[in-house]
Amino acid sequence: MQKRSLALRAGGFKVVFVPTMGFLHDGHRELLRVGRERLGDKGALVLSIFVNPAQFGPKEDYGSYPRDLGRDLKIAEEAGVDVVFTPKAGEVYPSGYKTYVEVMGLGDNLCGPLRPGHFKGVATVVLKLFNIVGPHAAIFGAKDYQQLQIIKKMTLDLNLGIDIVGVETVREPDGLAMSSRNAYLSPGERKQALCVPSALESARLAFASGIRESSVLIEKMKKNIEKEPGAVVEYIKVCDKESLVDLERITKDALVAIAVRIGKARLIDNCILS
Repeated sequence: MQKRSLALRAGGFKVVFVPTMGFLHDGHRELLRVGRERLGDKGALVLSIFVNPAQFGPKEDYGSYPRDLGRDLKIAEEAGVDVVFTPKAGEVYPSGYKTYVEVMGLGDNLCGPLRPGHFKGVATVVLKLFNIVGPHAAIFGAKDYQQLQIIKKMTLDLNLGIDIVGVETVREPDGLAMSSRNAYLSPGERKQALCVPSALESARLAFASGIRESSVLIEKMKKNIEKEPGAVVEYIKVCDKESLVDLERITKDALVAIAVRIGKARLIDNCILS
């Protein structure tokens, strides 16, 4: 992969990279569409498929995470992907592997405290993939907003010279954010999951009506989610959209972020209040 990318760059080709954990859906298709758009006339679109063990905790779903490489390759071909990179865990983390990367501060809130070591695993694998693929630009979904901010900060701090592009969350027609983990939901749980986008909409409407106190917005969202008996709130936060620090009152652009468990699925979603 590294030799291929170096040859592409030496030939004057632009390399645009979409890193994924596979089990592709329309959200990934949108990332690939944006990547293809970024290439222009002369370039190569690279997709990686790698379920990264370093970002899963000991009791998380690494072993059961949905996988379907054959289907993913078909989607990649339809999307005009030029190169698919599918390394094995033992190649990415060979015996004796000891080096990890951690972006301080940005992982202290939201998913960070609930998933110790998760973002260290994310930053490490993304840096390794960047070094292997050597892209000019990399495309990420904004549904994983905290991950996107961490990758942007790592790229800036380590002078990687890669353009990090965030793409708006792609949703199902009923509003649920697309996610590979939605496959865990039973039909009944799938209906319950609509409480997540509904809660975000309640925050938007309250904000539009003039409410600026975070506690009031959070309480409205919480009541919305608690209407579903199967939904367990992990967090509902209103944060500064850059630092991800909690805000008591919204005086500038703010991130509203939610994490909810329904059955085996952990669903995250967010919106920006401007």
